[in-house]
Amino acid sequence: MDKNNKLRHYDYYDDIKSCLEECGSKIIDIYDDFNQSISYKSDNSPLTKADIVSHRLIESCLKSISSLPVISEESKKLHTTNSKYWLVDPLDGTKEFIKKNGEFTINIALIEDRYPTLGYVYSPIKKTLYVGGFNKSSFKISASNINELSVSLQNNPVRIVASRSHLNEETQKFISQFKNYELLQAGSSIKLCMIADGSADIYPRLAPTSEWDTAAAQAVVEGAGGSVKDLNGNRLIYQKENIINPFFIAKGKE
Repeated sequence: MDKNNKLRHYDYYDDIKSCLEECGSKIIDIYDDFNQSISYKSDNSPLTKADIVSHRLIESCLKSISSLPVISEESKKLHTTNSKYWLVDPLDGTKEFIKKNGEFTINIALIEDRYPTLGYVYSPIKKTLYVGGFNKSSFKISASNINELSVSLQNNPVRIVASRSHLNEETQKFISQFKNYELLQAGSSIKLCMIADGSADIYPRLAPTSEWDTAAAQAVVEGAGGSVKDLNGNRLIYQKENIINPFFIAKGKE
């Protein structure tokens, strides 16, 4: 089976790819406008017009292709009892968007029985889509190029990717245990995608994240043969009453 046919076996692939490309185009129009209006939510996280436009478009798209609930970072309702639902971050990396460094993504995950079984991560700047899931393959699609992803064996020096905006003391302490390492930094779910495509070996996240930040990219990492586990060695689980994730470590092959 060729790669295009493999991709069409993913649920709703054509519809979601088209939605993400349209959404990405609208986000870039806002991104290119230097008069961005920025407000702040109750947790002091930034909110832009792009977050809202993306949320509305994706919610409409997902509701048009399935009857599943949609939980988005910008939804009024942040929890469902349905065992299968969509989990969305309409603009992951809002701080990177505001800084205009291009390191932001759109994340759409399908959650089934509390785990992400399918994930779509789209970079509007690079016009690149990552898609994959647990017990499935993962792919990176850019223009007409379709590459199947595979995590790497741990390199020497070990390539550690960390947040560009949240490199805290705990993370620095974790990194210091390695005698020989290369530190890479990026924003948003791009870090997890770097594990999936083999360009990084370890991503320690020892700072808070929410479920919508990680679900889609976790599916891509797992589809590429990697892992995203909490500090007790358990896969990250979803549909918790508290949407904050525990600290976690994402890895390629050990």
